Amino acid sequence: MRQNPFGEGGPNVSVIGQGTWYLDHGDRKRAIAALQRGIEAGMTHIDTAEMYGDAELVIADAIAGKRDGLFLVSKVLPSNASRRGTITACERSLKRLKTDHLDCYLLHWRGSYPLEDTVAAFEELIAAGKIRSWGVSNFDADDLDELLAVSGQGRIACNQVLYHLQERAIEHAVIPWCERHGVAVVAYSPFGHNDFPSVRSEGGEVLQSIADAHKATPRQVALSFLARAPSVFPIPKASTADHAAENAAAGDLVLSASEISALDKAFPRGPKPCSLPML
Repeated sequence: MRQNPFGEGGPNVSVIGQGTWYLDHGDRKRAIAALQRGIEAGMTHIDTAEMYGDAELVIADAIAGKRDGLFLVSKVLPSNASRRGTITACERSLKRLKTDHLDCYLLHWRGSYPLEDTVAAFEELIAAGKIRSWGVSNFDADDLDELLAVSGQGRIACNQVLYHLQERAIEHAVIPWCERHGVAVVAYSPFGHNDFPSVRSEGGEVLQSIADAHKATPRQVALSFLARAPSVFPIPKASTADHAAENAAAGDLVLSASEISALDKAFPRGPKPCSLPML
């Protein structure tokens, strides 16, 4: 667990959380069991979005009777992010999740509505007790500059961005920006998108070697590497209870400086891209 950086007064947040993109595409009972096993193992940070199909409904079943102590996050689509549309979307998500509040509510990515309108809606939702904090997703450093000018210091709880061993673009500007301004960084797709390094690859061999030294798995090593900065909170998705328990255990894995250096060399961050990568 880490001290809650997403807003004052909320619960502490688990270093490793639970993503839910595509959660509704498989067996529902297995998905619920995976979420519940993750909660039991301490992964109380659960992330979803209105874009994720029926994931909110699956989560509602998984957290029934377990809402206290959870850090529940959802997102509004840019096409709904007008002042009134944001409030309506949030209320819809609350109904689907069967809860009276979200711990954090995010703008999924920048759209055509002015940031002033979306931020005003977020602040209205806070005043109404429907959300406890708000943030954004897929914002580059220049987007964050614009947002800060609208919101003022201390209002942006987090920025959720693509981050995995083979996609480290956010280390150039986004993570430094967030650390300067006290904004949490939530790493989505921390295993990549169906392209986790093979053990037969050069980087995969390094991962396996470090995993063997810790009696861990390569995926646990990858999560620990991403979470090496206190500002970063990875949110892997698990499709089974065993995978959820494996992900949770990564929160206790501490890599040495030499192991971090070896991973840095095996998976170099590369040059700063022209635009922020996203899925």
